Amino acid sequence: MTEISQEIKDEYEKIKDKISYDEFLEEMKTRMKDYEEVSFMGELDVARVIVGEYVDEENKPLAEDSKEYKISELKAGNHNVSLVGRVKRISNVKKFVNRKGREGKLANILIADETGEMRVVMWTENIKLLKKFQEGDVIRVKGVEIKQGFRNNEAHLNLNSTIEKLSEGDYPDLPPYEEKITDIKDIKEDMEVNIIARVVRIPRVRTFDRNGKEGKFIPLEIQDKSGKTSLMLWNKDTELLEALDIQEGDSIKVLGAQSRLRNGVISLSHFYLGRIIKGDFDVPEYTESVLKIGDAHEMRDVTVFGVVSKIYDTITFVRDDASTGQVRSLEIEDNTGKIRVTLWNEDTKIELKKGDVIKITGGNIEFDDYSGTDYRINTNWNTVITVNPPLEDDIKEMLEECGKYLKPVKIGDLNTIEDEGEEVDIIGRVINLFEPNEFQRDDGSTGLVRSAEVADDSGVVRISFWDEKAESSLNMGDAVKIENARTRMGIQDIELSVGKTARLIKPSDEELKDLPSLSELEKSIYKNKNIEELKEGDRDVRLIGRVVGLDDPNEFVRSDGTPGVVRSVEIGDHTGVVRASLWDEKAKTPLNEGDVIKIENPRVVLRNDHIELSLSRNTPIAKADEEEASKIPSINEIQEKRYPKKKIDEIEENDRNIKVAGKVIEAYGNKILYEMCPNCNKRVNPAGENFVCEICGEEIEEPNYLMIIPLVIEDDTGTIRTTFFRKSAEELIEMTTPEVEEILRKTGDEGSLEDKVNDLLEMEITIIANANYDEYNEEIRLNARKVLEKKL
Repeated sequence: MTEISQEIKDEYEKIKDKISYDEFLEEMKTRMKDYEEVSFMGELDVARVIVGEYVDEENKPLAEDSKEYKISELKAGNHNVSLVGRVKRISNVKKFVNRKGREGKLANILIADETGEMRVVMWTENIKLLKKFQEGDVIRVKGVEIKQGFRNNEAHLNLNSTIEKLSEGDYPDLPPYEEKITDIKDIKEDMEVNIIARVVRIPRVRTFDRNGKEGKFIPLEIQDKSGKTSLMLWNKDTELLEALDIQEGDSIKVLGAQSRLRNGVISLSHFYLGRIIKGDFDVPEYTESVLKIGDAHEMRDVTVFGVVSKIYDTITFVRDDASTGQVRSLEIEDNTGKIRVTLWNEDTKIELKKGDVIKITGGNIEFDDYSGTDYRINTNWNTVITVNPPLEDDIKEMLEECGKYLKPVKIGDLNTIEDEGEEVDIIGRVINLFEPNEFQRDDGSTGLVRSAEVADDSGVVRISFWDEKAESSLNMGDAVKIENARTRMGIQDIELSVGKTARLIKPSDEELKDLPSLSELEKSIYKNKNIEELKEGDRDVRLIGRVVGLDDPNEFVRSDGTPGVVRSVEIGDHTGVVRASLWDEKAKTPLNEGDVIKIENPRVVLRNDHIELSLSRNTPIAKADEEEASKIPSINEIQEKRYPKKKIDEIEENDRNIKVAGKVIEAYGNKILYEMCPNCNKRVNPAGENFVCEICGEEIEEPNYLMIIPLVIEDDTGTIRTTFFRKSAEELIEMTTPEVEEILRKTGDEGSLEDKVNDLLEMEITIIANANYDEYNEEIRLNARKVLEKKL
């Protein structure tokens, strides 16, 4: 029990000669437990009950118990008093939950005598007394406490309070009660009215912010013979619909409703002292008028049925007051046309899918240049949106042919679409997924695009995801449903563009039923080929091979001035070796000699009478799994088969990947580093302390360096000049280009490594090389690609 208040001590003073103070406190503790379930019994109320019992024992009632008060005489703090008055208002019973989590009930009545009015509060234990009277009756309320209410003093019943209905004739001076029914058309601003009407629309509960707390309301649409209006139920009053079992079409009497004017429209609010009564009242039946979409023009408060033919994602926006809102658009159709629908805030969360039938009651049709359908239905807080409602036969007939075309398109059928910009839906599985790339728009803003390939059992389509859609969480193998994707003509086939108006959705179990797994799709889409089987123009090819040669990335500048990078890789299997060019982003793919990789759908081209592969950023490269790698020969096995040994006198023009062995008889090491333009990668010329690129026409302060070492080797059949570039030069002298740069920088002597190069003389070396014809010297020369062996 909390600290004893002075009021409780004052109560004890009335019976201090009957019971000790400690006994009184102990009795308080016991009674507080007894009254734990009684909602309105506080410590002071319990103290007064105890005092009342001791006073009754002596049959000496308190002075105030014997007096009946007029309303104007009552003051906060009066207790155990009686008053007589006429019932002007009776509220509906409302439920509440007290601080201890227990549920209670509450009702209010308004009584009046010739001196004023007072609200009388009835709690859970008193609710049964409501059966004794109704509006207009004269009653005596006994045993109440007067408390300061939110607006005025209030009389609160307690456990021992009673209500008695009295004869009206005995109290001629009480104000009369008149239950005047007002027609809706006659309601003006700031009136308290009684109405009888039919409920024609029950929107769902709406929420709003009320000083940091969530408030609720329902705007009931009601109608009598004279017109329509809204009856607002606020917060706890929204529960009256369920408590009274009010449905659309029911007739109700509303007593004590308060009218207000907002945006030029009169509406009603259910007052805390008002009452809603459901009954069989004399009010016209409601006939719903359904508007056909083809008849749409600017009008208000329409009812429309339609099949959902298009859905867009919800957009969040910021209002002028910095709060956020949500808006979502969709399109619906009937057999007369299509129209766009705009949903706001909580309505954007309604679960919808294409093909659903929705009923919109209370929407406003507005002209809209940007809707694509000339008009749109704008919903509001008074609109009722019903998904897949029961349909009358005439509505079924109007909608039965709508939406039959809405099924997703098979990916293999996309190429039958002739026009770009068509909107389509597909269901498929992600079989290739590439990294997002930023780009610059014409207006200077930065965009994001991500490419993917999606497949079903009929084919594959390349898809570009833009901006927010590019940030969507997608993984290889994911099943995805894409709505409102736009077709566009790719290099060879139709591709899809997924932008702001498109949607990415998780397919339903039913939609996934016939979609193959990732491994099944890969087997059906890609044809496994070995290197020997590759032909120019091959598509949808999967190649598995081992990296047997790996050049450094080579930067260059395209004709349009944009930079590029390319890296050459040699890939081998049991049938041969093929050269692959990795362009731009693909050149950064982490690869090592000996790796077994899987390449899907590369470009297969013919260059210099040899098949080569071209791998752009849209060509997937992945490490092969253990089973796939086990079927590929080792590097040594590939080299033995792939690189034929040739004597020097057997070498022919354009021989490629030949193995040549010989003794180094000449070595040229007086200059092994050459300055290159960092922009175009061409040789630059000295110009004072700097260099000049004749190709770019620019002065170069810090050039790139290219290592070149020329040798002459011989075998027992002849000699041949051989040049080692980049990596093969590094392998030859067992130093990297930066290491050579550092030595030359320290010594300042271009020939400081000449002795190291001369150490190669008389050395036996075995190399892999390509042959070419030097027209200037009219001889065949070798370009070394790899140093296999060196020995003295």
